[in-house]
Amino acid sequence: MSLKPKRVNFEETWKELKQTVKDVITMGNVNKTIWNDRFLDVYSLCVAFPEPLADKLYNETKQFLESHVHNLLATKVAPSENDNANDYNMVNDTLLQRYYAAWIEYSQGVEYLNFLYMYLNQQHIKRNKHTAEVEFTYGQVGTENQELMEIGELGLDIWRGCMIKSLGEEIVKQILEAIYADRIGNDLGSNSAQVIYGIIQSFVQVQNYKKKGNLNLYQELFEAPMLAASGEYYKSEAAQLLQRCTVSEYMEEVLKRLEDENRRAHKFFHGSTIPKLRQECELRMITDHLDFLHSDCKEMVSQEKRVDLHNMYVLLKPIPDGLKTLIQAFLDHIKNEGIETISTLKGDTIHIQFVENMLKVHHKYEQMIAELFKNDPLFLSALDRACASVINKRINDKQQCRSAELVAKYCDSLLKKSKTTEIEIDSKLTSSITIFKYIEDKDVYQKFYSRMLAKRLIHEQSQSMDTEEAMINRLKQACGYEFTNKLHRMFTDISVSTDLNNKFNAHLKDKNVELGINLSIKVLQAGAWPLGPTQTTIPFAIPHEFEKAIRMFETFYHENFNGRKLTWLHYLCQGELKLSYLKKPYIITMQTYQMAILLLFENVDVMTCKEIQETLELNADTFQKHMQSLIESKLLLASSEQLEGSTEIKLNLDYSNKRTKFKITAALQRETPQEVEHTMSAVDEDRKLYLQAAIVRIMKSRKILKHNALIQEILSQSKVTFAPTISMIKKCIESLIDKQYIERTSTGSDEYSYVA
Repeated sequence: MSLKPKRVNFEETWKELKQTVKDVITMGNVNKTIWNDRFLDVYSLCVAFPEPLADKLYNETKQFLESHVHNLLATKVAPSENDNANDYNMVNDTLLQRYYAAWIEYSQGVEYLNFLYMYLNQQHIKRNKHTAEVEFTYGQVGTENQELMEIGELGLDIWRGCMIKSLGEEIVKQILEAIYADRIGNDLGSNSAQVIYGIIQSFVQVQNYKKKGNLNLYQELFEAPMLAASGEYYKSEAAQLLQRCTVSEYMEEVLKRLEDENRRAHKFFHGSTIPKLRQECELRMITDHLDFLHSDCKEMVSQEKRVDLHNMYVLLKPIPDGLKTLIQAFLDHIKNEGIETISTLKGDTIHIQFVENMLKVHHKYEQMIAELFKNDPLFLSALDRACASVINKRINDKQQCRSAELVAKYCDSLLKKSKTTEIEIDSKLTSSITIFKYIEDKDVYQKFYSRMLAKRLIHEQSQSMDTEEAMINRLKQACGYEFTNKLHRMFTDISVSTDLNNKFNAHLKDKNVELGINLSIKVLQAGAWPLGPTQTTIPFAIPHEFEKAIRMFETFYHENFNGRKLTWLHYLCQGELKLSYLKKPYIITMQTYQMAILLLFENVDVMTCKEIQETLELNADTFQKHMQSLIESKLLLASSEQLEGSTEIKLNLDYSNKRTKFKITAALQRETPQEVEHTMSAVDEDRKLYLQAAIVRIMKSRKILKHNALIQEILSQSKVTFAPTISMIKKCIESLIDKQYIERTSTGSDEYSYVA
């Protein structure tokens, strides 16, 4: 067998080839030998000598296929009087059944035929297509070449142009009637469903070969009327449901309809139609009736009807702005519950009640969002806004919000020594950060927290230094290094002080010096510790029992650290005093001033208030406070209730206590209203300095800036730690103008320039 080009009699060859083409297209039996011979015939015609006969073969094949499809239409598929559009089980010879049977046979035959004409497709048609594309690119359009299609494509296009063009509208009409029957509950049967699916797929497959617009026929012929019919059906369904259903019942019915329609779409339609069909259903059953659905939002949220809320979320989620009303109702509900849960707080444990109640609210609705709303960011944002609103709510404009103070106290109560396990403490501290993040005035929290941390470190009340450090690291992650810088320095001072005490004790040992008392000193950096200058100037005559130890430490310290100044904060000091004049010895931990008062009774049993105060050089307030605590503890007895100058104070020689070791300093370490007020005023001062520094930085980089733009820049920079009022910002701007850091420009009073 030779593959060289040779002369071929087209008529004789085509006659044999045509019979095989007919057998293939009608899915008849073709002998293998004949099949192979026809392959060679196609090849021979394409390379015939002296002139290839490929174009003639293509045209004859096209005419045959057109004739075949016209014949199918006329004799086997075309509507007849026996067609029954209402017979959805298609047991009879219906149009849909005939079309489907003809399509299955023809489409399979065309696929085999395309394989038979492989050489024509690859060597002639594809080459002509390429030539046409080149000519089209350079403006020389060859219309004939452009029309050439591969045989498989040609067969499908002929089916489209003849069969679908003639019967398409009638077929689609009957399909839509069958789909309607399925919607109202008539069982189509598996055979009918297969027929409908196959016909719809034929609208897609006849143009599958196209690179662009391959779904145009499907969309125009079937999808558009189907969507319109579906819209009308669900519009009618919605109207009927609204007449007899509550919102809850209506949502359940709509969800059933959507689920059924989704199942139907996957069963019959092309994948691209599924979202369009769902959108059409949602438009008619949800979007058109949003007011009805929204009417029950508040009640569902307030009563926390979990099933209804989940259903409403599922329905409204795909609708633009559909969730807006539900989210607002959800936000308002959380705010109301949050305000209610913190409005009844009372007693000494307000800080614990506040944090733990808010955590319960947060956890409850966070869990609800996870279960009902799939952790939707819109609902999580609503939860955040609601919690922030409750936590930062002020009782009135004149009163400061106490949230920052209460959260700081809560952390303080956990970090102090207690019987609670470290694991439980760690868990609660981690949870407290959730509330902390909502606080706007984080600088207020920082002030209170640092002051309470200072007390814990100085009085050695911390449960665990590791727990303290872990908490500071949590704050650092939440607000950055600058926020916790001073807290880290406080830790460093405690560590350094431990080493310093060891060196001092070694120094005394080397010098062979006995102090007579055990001394432990903490050296603290003035800039890191929030101790304030208020009590450092309290006059105090140090008892002679302490003088030697203090002088020795000062000498040692100045020898090691030249140029540093030590200021003794006696009001923060405490010590253990052993009482040996009673029936049994007692060891009592007390504050320095209390210890100094008791030491005056070393050689006497009775002294007047005036003598004690003058000897120790204490002011009236300090004397009254510490003397009162000793009298209340019954270590000293007073001759009258009023501590006046002539009032006699004497040792209680009959004092008795079940415990031989106890403290009387706890009452003195309680926070006073004056301390809270001092902390808040310190925060205000810090804020003014921060704002002034921010204004100078902004103006230095911008040089000239409008008033409103400057305000926005300041608000943006300060929002991390606090939310300044506009009046405070204006006062800071005026202050900097007075200090000649900035000035108003000549163009107007609402523009500032930096004074270099």
